[in-house]
Amino acid sequence: MDVIELLPRLHLLRFPVGQAYLWRDDDELTLIDAGPAGSGARIAEAAEAVGRVRRVVLTHFHEDHAGGAGEVAALGGADVLAHALDAPVVRGEVPGPPPVFEDWERPLHAEAVRRLPRGGFDRPARVSEVADGEVLDFGGGARVVHVPGHTDGSIALHLPRHGVLFTGDAVAASPVDGTVMPGVFNVDRDRTVASLRRLAGLDTEVACFGHGDPVTARAGEALRRAAARAQGTPG
Repeated sequence: MDVIELLPRLHLLRFPVGQAYLWRDDDELTLIDAGPAGSGARIAEAAEAVGRVRRVVLTHFHEDHAGGAGEVAALGGADVLAHALDAPVVRGEVPGPPPVFEDWERPLHAEAVRRLPRGGFDRPARVSEVADGEVLDFGGGARVVHVPGHTDGSIALHLPRHGVLFTGDAVAASPVDGTVMPGVFNVDRDRTVASLRRLAGLDTEVACFGHGDPVTARAGEALRRAAARAQGTPG
């Protein structure tokens, strides 16, 4: 796991598949996504020098984002939060609906699965449910934005006071050239594009994606260009 400082309060945690983020408020930390299974101890080690992980907010239920959540909670007592539509999947009560693949996505997905740990992951003992518009107690007030399409219960988190947006997999950045684009492996691509349009309307300076390098300046412009391209309009 690589740890990269993006802002004095914000660090990127990069895993073989996907990434997570640590946000710091004094000595209290919020983890946005938790990496794949087996990541908990490394996350705890990265957090130890700064403070205690108070909460884990999951942008969606996929294993590369939720796999380490139970481990982090067990190690330090962090609360785990997810949208009400994805929380039952995180808890293991129901299976998650599979993506509807476009043909070009299939080999990419097969490669991602190959790089993930095998054998499933430890489920959090408790997952609190959040809803669209709810404001969480970190980052000066982090607003939950429901962005369905990648999964039914995908969420983004917007920190208006800091101009920071965590998009989960509703948005991604190309590993080739950094181009901002809708996320892949969706249950409904049209809804993902609609969610991208919603995020593009937010006041955002820094955008943190589930996959691909964050945009650390004028991110709102990059999101608006991506939304325009996804709709087939000039931008």
